Amino acid sequence: MRGALDLLHDGGPIVWLLAGLSLFSLALIVVKVAALRGVLSGAARRARALELWAGRDRAGARAALAEGSAPADRLLAQAMAGLDLGTQRKLLNEDLEWRGNAELAEMSTGLRALELIAMVSPLLGLLGTVLGMIEAFRELALAEGSANAALLAAGIWQALLTTAAGLIVAIPAALAAGLLGARVERAGQQAEAAVGRLYAIEDRLEP
Repeated sequence: MRGALDLLHDGGPIVWLLAGLSLFSLALIVVKVAALRGVLSGAARRARALELWAGRDRAGARAALAEGSAPADRLLAQAMAGLDLGTQRKLLNEDLEWRGNAELAEMSTGLRALELIAMVSPLLGLLGTVLGMIEAFRELALAEGSANAALLAAGIWQALLTTAAGLIVAIPAALAAGLLGARVERAGQQAEAAVGRLYAIEDRLEP
């Protein structure tokens, strides 16, 4: 614990800022992992609902999706409701489009912040390194005849600390943003595929 505090003290305000960004990004990652945990679930439930729809059991198909919590479940249920009411395909597509966009927007909340942290943290680290190097060489110049390699090495070590801190913050944020973003994308693809399969079944059932 003491060593970590020493590193924060030696790194200066930029390391403290990076530490704050690290805590924020870790908390955001935990929240997003929990929120996106079930967005890819329900494949068997949707398959069963589509099977019932193909057998002309519309009520059973909609009931099969009643307990679904994934975005694909909700959009498929909405599509089934629209078809059951005889809504025109064009109007139904428009309704599903904005609902799908709303689902994607909700799932993507916070991912942009992780991307920004991943982008800004190395730059903050580099800024800290540049400022630290300036300070190190300033002290070296002021030392004049008493300057030595140890003095310069200490200044450079402290300056490079901010670069390391920036990378330590950026790498987990970048990985999380990429992996969670891919999960959101797959959830959107599942919803689109489910509605597409429903339309194909409905077209075959039409007299």
